[in-house]
Amino acid sequence: MKTKQTLLWTAASVAVLTLFACVTINIYFPAEKVESAAKEIVDDIRGNQPLQEDDLSGSLQGIAHKIRLAVSPGVAWAEEETTVSNPTIRALRETMKTRFQALTLYYQKGALKEGDNGYLSATDAVDLNLKEKRDLNSLVDAENSDRKTLYAEVAKALKIEPDQIEKIAEIFAKEWQNPVR
Repeated sequence: MKTKQTLLWTAASVAVLTLFACVTINIYFPAEKVESAAKEIVDDIRGNQPLQEDDLSGSLQGIAHKIRLAVSPGVAWAEEETTVSNPTIRALRETMKTRFQALTLYYQKGALKEGDNGYLSATDAVDLNLKEKRDLNSLVDAENSDRKTLYAEVAKALKIEPDQIEKIAEIFAKEWQNPVR
C-alpha cells in the first residue's frame, strides 16, 4: 500500500514539476513600429510628402479624415518615437533616393514589379533595348542589395531577432507596392 501511495505521489510531483517547467516563449514582434518605419522610409525614398489638411479639404478622403479626427478620442500621453534611424539607415535612404530617380523611368514603362517579399524584380518589358535591360538589371540588383541591408538594419534598430527579417521585408513590401506617385 505504501509503495502504491509513494508511486502516486511521485507521479503527481513529476506531473506538477513538468507543468511548471513548461515555459512559453513569446517572441514580441513590433509590427506597428515596422509598418510606421516602412511608410516613413518608403515615402522619404520616393519623395512622397504626407498629405496636409489643405490637400485633403475637398476630397472624400479629406472628409473621412475630418470625421475620424472629430470622433476619435484625443491622445492624452506623448506618443512613442517611431522614427527608425542610424547612420547606415540614413546612408541607405540617400543612396536609394538617388537610385529611385533612375528607377522611375522603368516603373513608368512597366518594367518593374514589387514582390510580396519586399524585393524588386524586372519584368519582361518589350520596349527596352539591350543597354536599358542591362542597366535595369544592374539597378535592380543594387536596389535589392540595399533593401536587404535596410531590413537587417531596421531589425537591429528595433531589437528584432534576425530570423524575423523576412517578416520585416513583407511589411515593407506593402509600402513598396503602393503606386509610385
